[in-house]
Amino acid sequence: MAITVNSTTPTTGLLTSMGVGSGLDVATLVNQLVAAKKTPQQNQITSQAASANTQLSALGQINAALSALQSAMASISDGSAFSAHSVTSSDTDVLNATATGNAVAGSYKIEVTQLASALKASSGAFTDSSTQIGTGTLTITVGGQAMNLSIDGSNGSLASIRDAINKASDNPGVSATIVNGTDGAHLVLSGTRTGAANGFTVSSSGGDGGLAALNYDPAASSGNGLSVINAASDALYTIDGLAANSAGNSVSTAIDGLTLNLSTLGTSTVSVADDPSKATSALTNLVNTYNSFVGIYQNLTKYDATSKVAGAMIGDATLNGINSTLSRIIGGSANGATLSSIGISLQVDGTLKLDNDKLSAALGDGGKQVSDLFGGDNGFSAQLGAQLTQWVGDGGVLAGRTDSISQQLKDLGDQQTALDARMDSLTARYQAQFTALDTLMSKLNSTSSYLQQQFDVLTNANKK
Repeated sequence: MAITVNSTTPTTGLLTSMGVGSGLDVATLVNQLVAAKKTPQQNQITSQAASANTQLSALGQINAALSALQSAMASISDGSAFSAHSVTSSDTDVLNATATGNAVAGSYKIEVTQLASALKASSGAFTDSSTQIGTGTLTITVGGQAMNLSIDGSNGSLASIRDAINKASDNPGVSATIVNGTDGAHLVLSGTRTGAANGFTVSSSGGDGGLAALNYDPAASSGNGLSVINAASDALYTIDGLAANSAGNSVSTAIDGLTLNLSTLGTSTVSVADDPSKATSALTNLVNTYNSFVGIYQNLTKYDATSKVAGAMIGDATLNGINSTLSRIIGGSANGATLSSIGISLQVDGTLKLDNDKLSAALGDGGKQVSDLFGGDNGFSAQLGAQLTQWVGDGGVLAGRTDSISQQLKDLGDQQTALDARMDSLTARYQAQFTALDTLMSKLNSTSSYLQQQFDVLTNANKK
């Protein structure tokens, strides 16, 4: 800001200043000076932050695509996709069945002659639930496991004994309830597990002897206070004429790979067949998720010559390495065969194409060929799985890159805070300086006006 002394045109004032003095626009001057100082540094921080956020977003896309690919490999890697079976029951009212990977194609005629049930027994009738039954020790035993309940005058009522049974921490498998009939209140005990071996016994000792009203021993010919409502029994059935039994109505040990759920008495034929649909679905999903990764990779690394816009990760060594490794594995061989042998071929653009007819033919042996291709230490599952584990997850390469960029953004945030603080300090300093200058210029202009007046007086006096 220049200040000049004008002696040639005294009538215009001895001191002049463009835009200063009492008319100085301090705020605008300060803002412009601070902006000139801040802009280069701000642009650098903004540019670096934008680039880091773009890479962070791109890494997130890659990580999501590879995680999806890893998930798509799950049922292929454990072999469950190639060992699926369909199971049908000719009479679902009698039973239903489900299969695991160990099931074998075939049919089985099953006749259910008895369902498994739990023991249920009732006491005689009492006036109501508050009726005192007796005192002493009540022992309930199921399969060799027993609990002993101490009953006295404070907990000897029908309701209190019910609560003591249900709340006992060492209850061996018996629940109690009170059923009110026309003749009074009954304590009903039920086993919580079906099967002949899971029946219970009840005995009492000590006290006033009143607890004997709840005794029960199926082997005793007399002295039972409880009467049986429903006996404990095993399920009885035949499989193709072979007799079998089970403690429960859900039977998983009768036929390899099958679980039978018995519902009622009768006969049903269970048919088991190979089901290639799960394998087809799993491999289709694998192809689609791989192609999704390829699409994301191509988008992030492309260069548009028309718009001159480059992808967010063009030239990125990590991403190029991942794509190259995946292409090498997918286009290679495993256990002496290639993916093309089952209808999955690598295209020129890097994507995969699935030939459903060829895949169906490959699955015609029950999934053995396809399973062999992916299974084992050298199968495609092992090869892909090992690489995916290195790339994704908490300890993966992508997580390391993400953490590094996140730290970079944090550092840029610190730089931004420091820059803002410096500019705030600079703004305050400039404001103080220009305010002082404005004050000085105002005083100088006042002095200039006074001197001009005195000069005019002297001039006029000399003319007289």
